[in-house]
Amino acid sequence: MEVRWSIFLIIFGSALVTFIPRVLPIAILSRVDLPEWAMRWLSYVPISVMAALVGQELLMPNGKLEPLQNNLELIAALPAFLIAIVTRSLLGTVVVGILSIMVLRFMA
Repeated sequence: MEVRWSIFLIIFGSALVTFIPRVLPIAILSRVDLPEWAMRWLSYVPISVMAALVGQELLMPNGKLEPLQNNLELIAALPAFLIAIVTRSLLGTVVVGILSIMVLRFMA
């Protein structure tokens, strides 16, 4: 089997482009002491990213804004959200979300 240089360079370039943004911040920030306000600010990044991903998927399931009566995912997310607030249980939230979407799709 012959290895073409163009394919090899594409794979190597893709690996480099993926590797540098992950390693460079860790390498730089591991040597720097960040102020308390920066650490607090950075602690909100994971939840912000998750909220953006989930929010987009709930509000625009097919890439366009859906009316509420057609958006089963958003309707199923409401009881899951309430369970998450009340119980703070990841397992309970996932189970309620899955059951909600199952019931709504069965009824639709």
